[in-house]
Amino acid sequence: MAATFDQEPDFPVPIAMDVQKMLFAIARMQGHAFKSMLRFQLEAAGFMKHRIQQDMKLVDDLTRSNDFADAFDVFTGYFQNAATEYSGEAEKVAGIGSQVAAETARKIRSETRATIEDMAARTVA
Repeated sequence: MAATFDQEPDFPVPIAMDVQKMLFAIARMQGHAFKSMLRFQLEAAGFMKHRIQQDMKLVDDLTRSNDFADAFDVFTGYFQNAATEYSGEAEKVAGIGSQVAAETARKIRSETRATIEDMAARTVA
């Protein structure tokens, strides 16, 4: 009979059960890392979409400018807003990184605690 994910394996070797649990823990951590990477990409994609829209608006505003003073005002406004927005985005990304690190630490502690408790329970039994 083949082992499934919700039952103990058919062989009584305790170390094999520990290895299986460790492999599943590693797979869960890889899933967590992948999800975290996607969070960063989603944030970056949203920000880049906004910046591209602002770039298009810059071109429209510059082509509508009637003189040098108008064009200069449009250009300086664009760069001031861009600097502010890039700074804000860097802050968001740092916040996401901090959240990801905290979540990772919690998951590692939880996985470690569960593994130690399982090993201790089998040792006592």
